[in-house]
Amino acid sequence: MRAGGILKLAALVSVFFLAVFLAFQLLEINMDFSLGNVFGSMPVEEGPTRLDRYKCGLSKPCPEGHFSFKMASGAASVVGPKICLEDNILMSGVKNNVGRGINIALVNGKTGDLIKTDYFDMWAGDVNTLITFLKTIEEGTVVMMATFDDSASKLNDESKKMIGELGSSSISTLDFRDNWIFVGGKGIKTKSPFEQHIKNNADTNKYEGWPEVLEMEGCIPQRQE
Repeated sequence: MRAGGILKLAALVSVFFLAVFLAFQLLEINMDFSLGNVFGSMPVEEGPTRLDRYKCGLSKPCPEGHFSFKMASGAASVVGPKICLEDNILMSGVKNNVGRGINIALVNGKTGDLIKTDYFDMWAGDVNTLITFLKTIEEGTVVMMATFDDSASKLNDESKKMIGELGSSSISTLDFRDNWIFVGGKGIKTKSPFEQHIKNNADTNKYEGWPEVLEMEGCIPQRQE
């Protein structure tokens, strides 16, 4: 190969390597610039905003001298009711202490301590067991009730009257598969503000044969006497 050809080849190789070098340098600069822009424009992440959590998942805290509660009726004949007081689950399907009919939790009105829970089948059960239970409730007891499936078929005038004396306004109209939740008390002088009732109506039912679930939350005044 002539010397001139060798020189030309060497020149071409040198130009090629120089072009590659300049290309990489330019790419590196662009990447640094781009990455700098990206990271420079990204906001500095701070810790997640702390959301206050109130007892039983209430939307706001209860004032001093009140018990926080939240409850829900059963869903059709599938999911049982749930009753929470002062961040303690008193009754639920998970605790395996709920059943068809009227579910009841009795609470000490002064301390908020759970006294007892039970449920009464008002489809195939005996209403007299419910009446006997109601007669044992002592003065000053907070009474929390929630329905599951059918809670009215076996109710009679005596049982409805006794529940009405606990502060219920809707018990007299509770019918087959209605949903109902209620908080009252033994010795209450007025009708309770804590009560919800929805009728079983084929035209408005959320589930086939059952109305939608009822939910309620609030603050129960602590008994001072």
